[in-house]
Amino acid sequence: MTNHTCLTSIMFDFYNGGGLDATYLGLAEADEQGNLNVSKFGTKIAGTGGFVDITQYTPKIVFTGTFTAAGLKEEIKDGKLHIIQEGKVKKFVKHVQQITFSGKVAYDSNQEVWYVTERAVFRLVKDGLELVEIAPGVDLQKDILDQMGFKPIISKDLKEMDPRIFQEPVMNIKNDR
Repeated sequence: MTNHTCLTSIMFDFYNGGGLDATYLGLAEADEQGNLNVSKFGTKIAGTGGFVDITQYTPKIVFTGTFTAAGLKEEIKDGKLHIIQEGKVKKFVKHVQQITFSGKVAYDSNQEVWYVTERAVFRLVKDGLELVEIAPGVDLQKDILDQMGFKPIISKDLKEMDPRIFQEPVMNIKNDR
């Protein structure tokens, strides 16, 4: 057994043994039930790699990525996010092509799951994705709901993302606690 093989085995034992407290992974395609597809797109098969092992036993998971893909152009100006050109590919679809991560299994396992994009933040709840924050300057209907293949649950406490994210100065978050 090579050192590489031995280290890989130990690393996967660490993941499967619940060694991670939290993980941040890419968001390729998500659906209304909180399922993710990071492994198959059309006829292209990317495979899962360690994705399943990492997400299976990690108590807090944050999926991150842009809201749409293929041609998305944005700018931050005057403390607000401006969508210059929308991406051609919607990442939030009615049903993912292949389930690499199950929202139901995660919810039933009491995992805390977040889906964070440049314009919206969702959390996994019993009935699917709940929209909890939107970026300043973003229009809820045009820039979020119209760019999704389903209507998410919208939080009664829907709020704007921290505006400091969209400004140049240092956020100085250590003083927020």
